[in-house]
Amino acid sequence: MTRGGGRWCFCSRITVVVCCVNLLAVLYVLRSLCASIYVFSSSSPASSGLISLSGAKFSDDHVAKIVEYIRLRRAAQPIKLINVVQRLNKELINKDRHLNLSEPVKQDLANELLERLKRLGSDANSTFQRDALERWRVDKLEYVKKMMENVTLNSSLTPAEVETLKNAFESDWLTLLENIGVWIPIEVVNKEINDKPENADDPEIIPGRPVPAECHAELHTDYDGFAVRWGLTHHKESAADCCQACFDQAKHAKPGEMKCNIWVYCSSESGCYSPDIYEHKHQECWLKQADKPRLNFKDEYSESYRSLHPSAPVVVPWMSGVIG
Repeated sequence: MTRGGGRWCFCSRITVVVCCVNLLAVLYVLRSLCASIYVFSSSSPASSGLISLSGAKFSDDHVAKIVEYIRLRRAAQPIKLINVVQRLNKELINKDRHLNLSEPVKQDLANELLERLKRLGSDANSTFQRDALERWRVDKLEYVKKMMENVTLNSSLTPAEVETLKNAFESDWLTLLENIGVWIPIEVVNKEINDKPENADDPEIIPGRPVPAECHAELHTDYDGFAVRWGLTHHKESAADCCQACFDQAKHAKPGEMKCNIWVYCSSESGCYSPDIYEHKHQECWLKQADKPRLNFKDEYSESYRSLHPSAPVVVPWMSGVIG
């Protein structure tokens, strides 16, 4: 019994020693953690009045100056100019936009519209043409809305085309006209004048090759008519080339298509003024058709017209010719 009791006491002492060592190790670890937390809290940017951004430290005074600089910078931005530029960019994008319509649909719309305009007769002025155009737009919009309610009215149009036509007739009217190749001139007040521009008798140099006599070129002249080819996307190197394009279009026109008998060309390098929403550039060549060609402008814009249109120049920049 004595020997067994001595062995038990020896094991107990070893157990106590091991527990003490473990306890000391735990206390040491806890002390290290507490020391690390204290060091971090005492050296943090918040406790020292500093803010750290990407490794750099700024005081409250520096932060206040940065905020004030940002405010002044935003206040100095040309907000109005930025808005104007964005609006102009949007308008330019809209000018070049093409509607998602098939060519047969565009051709049918163009033929239907031209047929209605022909009923007005050759003596109808631009005002009557625009009124007829507006009535046709309203009628077609009502028909398209009925098609959306009852798709069996016209099976040749896809649902996407019906939706496109509805949006075009409601809010994208000019884009639709451009896509089907129809242009109606804006009504302007133009009075014939007897006086000529200064030095009008002096010969004026026309850039490019000479214009043939059969083109009947008239300087400082803009003729009215239905556009069979838009000059915005139709440029020619010279007035002679523009006139030749008119001859070629009339020669190769398909049955039922309008044949060009009027050409209008912009020979001014700075562009040509026109009372519409477009910017007309150098070398634009418009091909038009009119049974009885009529003048839009000749020689000079009148003083009364320029008082209503301050951007209009004194002399008409276009040159035109009637063929056939």
